[in-house]
Amino acid sequence: MKKIAIVALGGNALLRDDESGSIEQQEANTYQTLENLIYLIKEGYDLVITHGNGPQVGNILMRNDAGQQVYGIEQMPLDVCVADSQGGIGYMIERMLRNVMNKHHITKNIVTLVTMVCVDPNDSAFSNPSKRIGKTYSMEEANLLKEMKGWEFKSTARKEGFFRRVVASPEPLSVINFELIKKLVSEETVVITVGGGGIPVYYDSNGDLRTVDAVIDKDLASAVLAHQIGADEFYILTDVPFIFKDYGLPTQEKLEFLDHADATRYLENGTFAEGTMEPKIKAALRFIEKGGKKSVITEAKKLEDRSFGSKITMNYE
Repeated sequence: MKKIAIVALGGNALLRDDESGSIEQQEANTYQTLENLIYLIKEGYDLVITHGNGPQVGNILMRNDAGQQVYGIEQMPLDVCVADSQGGIGYMIERMLRNVMNKHHITKNIVTLVTMVCVDPNDSAFSNPSKRIGKTYSMEEANLLKEMKGWEFKSTARKEGFFRRVVASPEPLSVINFELIKKLVSEETVVITVGGGGIPVYYDSNGDLRTVDAVIDKDLASAVLAHQIGADEFYILTDVPFIFKDYGLPTQEKLEFLDHADATRYLENGTFAEGTMEPKIKAALRFIEKGGKKSVITEAKKLEDRSFGSKITMNYE
């Protein structure tokens, strides 16, 4: 039987920290990233692509602010901004993937789904916002925005003295329409879904869908979807080639092969940075715990070379 692989694209796969964010830059980055996925298709994998949206949804929120201040346009809530980013980024990924496949003479159907994900409105995450979105700010800028808008900020992992806005990141419970996604994948359609972790929703007492002001971690939501559709392998693409213990410190150490027990121990010891590598490790572990065969965390450009990337399995390979 054919294997199903879920590939979660990090925000850097679309937009780099040192770039202005023009559509030309994002399209070039996306094309380059997707070029590295072709070998999975050539090896016969059925493919599901998920993606982040941190920089993009932050920019949408900033356009919200500018539109209200300059033209008096009503601002849209965070859930609508996430939906906007899903449509725009999904379209870009789909178009670039069609072009990459055309280059390699591959013919497949591709579909982009605007996706809702169920969360618990009473999740404890709402009392401890941790998900970074949007651009980086200096301490002075962050303090001013906190005073003006009531936003909360946390320092960035790699830029000392800089900060990003944080919002609540509740646990994803179930991906709405996962049955449809599974059906499409079984028909050899490449599905682009769970953009930005999905739009967080919940069912009220009447069975109606309601929204919450939050952003779901895309890797955790991807792990939930991977279990729901019975995926075999889970790839988390980021901007480092391996998982590192004590990243950026003199004690930094590459962790190439991890079993469930070791990865869990490192996680519990606080080895991985909150909001960056930590949720990726959690997502990889949850996929394995639910029966997945292998999780890989690596750079997109290292994906085809199977000797690269950090691999997490239930036991050592």
